[in-house]
Amino acid sequence: MSESKSADSDSNTNSDAPISWSDYLYNELFGSPLNAVLVLAILYLLYKIFKSDTDSQPNIQVEPPLPRMKKKDMTLQELRKYDGNGPEGRVLVAVLGKIYDVTRGKKFYGPGGPYSGFSGRDASRGLATFNVDAVSDEYDDLSDLKASELEQVREWELQFSEKYEFVGKVIKPGEERTFYSDASSDSEGEDEPKKTQ
Repeated sequence: MSESKSADSDSNTNSDAPISWSDYLYNELFGSPLNAVLVLAILYLLYKIFKSDTDSQPNIQVEPPLPRMKKKDMTLQELRKYDGNGPEGRVLVAVLGKIYDVTRGKKFYGPGGPYSGFSGRDASRGLATFNVDAVSDEYDDLSDLKASELEQVREWELQFSEKYEFVGKVIKPGEERTFYSDASSDSEGEDEPKKTQ
């Protein structure tokens, strides 16, 4: 009986002995098979997160911006050349007779974009009627539009003027071209053009 008492007292002294924090942490993390699997899963996910950040940097090649286009008036046929398919890839859109360089918005107005039907054309009717297919290759005076549709086009023209560079005007049949000085091409906004004769 004295032997069993001494065995009990030995086990009590061993369980009362303080264990180190590393032993405690090891026992908590790997004491159960479930804990061991979870720790390995966390380590794997951390590895994938940090490895993917360093290995898969996107190789985005940004096209250099095109130089500013000199201001000039164009016919609708001349405007058609600027639909984004030309050698420069420049995209121009006309609204209410004013031509804007929308090359910055090429993903919208360029080839394959949702508004590519407007590129190289006068988009006034299409913007008024919310119909990309309503754009025509002929001069359109918009006289048959309702007042609300005309107001809609004016709002679009205001947005274009704030966001994109003014390039010139669409020449109506029989109208003279406007001469823009080099100074007006370098300055912001629409300067006072001079009519050529």
